[in-house]
Amino acid sequence: MTATPTLHDTAAPARATASADDAAARAERTQAYEHRLRTLSEASVHQHFDAFLDIAWDDPDHAIRLDDPRWVLPSVDVLGGTDWYRSLPLEEQIRVGIYRQANICKVGLQFEQILISGLMNFAFNLPNRSAEFRYSTHEATEECHHTQMFQEFVNRSGQDVPGGRLLFRMAGPFLPLAARWVPFGFFYGVLAGEEPIDHVQKSVLRAGDDMHPLLQRIMQIHVAEEARHIGFAHQYLEHQAPKLTRRQRAVLSVLVPVVMRVLCDEILVPSRRMQRDLGIPRQVVKDLYWREPESRKFLRDLFGDVRMLAEETGMMNRASRLVWRWMGIDGRPSRFRSEVASAAA
Repeated sequence: MTATPTLHDTAAPARATASADDAAARAERTQAYEHRLRTLSEASVHQHFDAFLDIAWDDPDHAIRLDDPRWVLPSVDVLGGTDWYRSLPLEEQIRVGIYRQANICKVGLQFEQILISGLMNFAFNLPNRSAEFRYSTHEATEECHHTQMFQEFVNRSGQDVPGGRLLFRMAGPFLPLAARWVPFGFFYGVLAGEEPIDHVQKSVLRAGDDMHPLLQRIMQIHVAEEARHIGFAHQYLEHQAPKLTRRQRAVLSVLVPVVMRVLCDEILVPSRRMQRDLGIPRQVVKDLYWREPESRKFLRDLFGDVRMLAEETGMMNRASRLVWRWMGIDGRPSRFRSEVASAAA
């Protein structure tokens, strides 16, 4: 008589088949991920910029003069669009414009110094044949050129700007340690600094205003290379998200929107010293960052891509959505990366 297969007899082969299928799917995802990183690395080899070869610093048209109306802040700039700023005499608008652009460059420089240190910490313990190693060092090289580019602009502007607030500058040497111990959180922090600057610079370039050609060239270079850097952070986070434990996912999901808002404010909101140096009324700053409806929309628009990524990496849940709303950066996620804000409204 033929024995009837038991549940135990049939379950084991089924589990083995499912396990093999899962392993094959993981291997396929890893292969695709590594291919994308090789593509990014090759792009860094064939299309990159040098801070002193690719910018004509001594071109007479690139000189920074205090009577040049091209330094007037464009209306797409949150501060530049205010009635307070527009009511200033032209000389004051120019002075404020140069100072603001120089300070944004300085805080961007400080952020990228933290990023470079973090990338080296991240790469330090990567195994041989790691696809992340090659790309992260390409990115660090490009960011070094960005720091030179930003500092050269600050030097030539004649503005003794401090960049970030004192607390940010004091915490700077310690923040890169997160790249070794909590790389998933670190790369979300990278996006917290890169996405607002990238969004603002793209908006300024799209506006097509008569901006100063030196600043325009700096923005063009920065936007071109930051596209790869942001792309890597997205790829890394998407690849690593399935490896998180439930507890890690829960903690990080509520920390991500806080980090986004804190670093965004560090980059975009005028510091107390900047307010004093430029004579910006306290009430203007309070209303502008971020009480007025237009400025609140601008703040939400900065993070459409990050909200999309948070959905894709499991960082959105009931509790985290409340934190995104509390931070004032909730809203519909982008449908695709770099979706124009007006289309996403």
